[in-house]
Parts: sequence; C-alpha cells; structure tokens
Amino acid sequence: MPSSQGNDGWASKFILVMRQIRLEFQRERTDKSIKPMKIPYPISSVLSQKTDALWCVAPDTTVFNAIGLMATHNIGALPVQSADGRLVGIFTERDYTRKVALQGKSSKETRVGEILTANLMTVTPEDTVEDCMRLMTENRVRHLPVVAGTKLTGIVSIGDLVNWIISTQNAAIEQMEQYIAGGVAG
Repeated sequence: MPSSQGNDGWASKFILVMRQIRLEFQRERTDKSIKPMKIPYPISSVLSQKTDALWCVAPDTTVFNAIGLMATHNIGALPVQSADGRLVGIFTERDYTRKVALQGKSSKETRVGEILTANLMTVTPEDTVEDCMRLMTENRVRHLPVVAGTKLTGIVSIGDLVNWIISTQNAAIEQMEQYIAGGVAG
C-alpha cells in the first residue's frame, strides 16, 4: 500500500471515504429515518473490471490439485462444474479447513465433489452491488457465483466489492473536486 508521505491527496481521500462509510452505517443503526447509502450499480459493472479468466474445477478433482490452483492464481474459491458445464457447487478455503484439515482427511485422496458447498447462492449480472453485499453479510459467505440463465459468467468476492466501491467513490470524489475547482468533469 502506498505511503501517505508525499501522497497526502490519496490518504486524505481514503480517510474521507472511510469516514463517510462509517457515518452511513452509524446513521442506519441510530436513526431509522435516514436512509443508508445506496449502491444501485449492477454486479456486471464489477465483473467488467475483473480479468476474463474464470478458474473452475470438476467434482472429481482432488482437493490437493484444487488448492494448488487456488494458490497459483491467488483466489479463495473455485466454482465446481460438471462435465456438461452445469454449476454444481463451490469449493472454498473454508471448505478445505473445516471438511479436510480439521477432519484429518488427505487432500490428495479427497475429491472436491465430496466436500464442496452444494447449496450455494448465486446472483445474476443484473443484481446490484448492494444486493450482493447484503447476501454475503447475511449468509456469511465471501464468494458469489454470477449466473446468466444456466451459464456461469463470473464470481465476485467480498474483496472485489470493497475494491470496486472504493474506486467508484474515489472517482466520484475526483469529479466533485474538479467541479468545485471549476474544471469540467469528464
């Protein structure tokens, strides 16, 4: 992360954004007449900023190989698809720790299909960022597959959403600063 020394503008903006988020949540908790901050953007806007690579595994993949793929690509979850491309579940770091490591199973012998989360929530590209954040918070999940019809189009993590919100708020702040300074926001 960049140092705030020599980059006071970035640090100041970050602090302002975090204060605004904190104030919005405090208002929501204390004053029900004040509406919380709305995030009406579709989740497809988050997906458009991510790489097109979508890493998936088959149910017969060993947990060891799935973890290796996750480590190689620095990801925390893998959608699990059947041979016909149907989404059958998701394999997460949480699945590994709770269903393999803590159970004393071997990751080289256990198949992803044996321990995946099959009862998963999915969203559509039209669902909003706010809807996805609510789903993740209420259900204590960190990853949501994005499905259009029966086709898996992507996956979003809580980190993706936080990064997207920060960059969107930074862009809004920059536009406001330009407007206040008399420049033309572009």
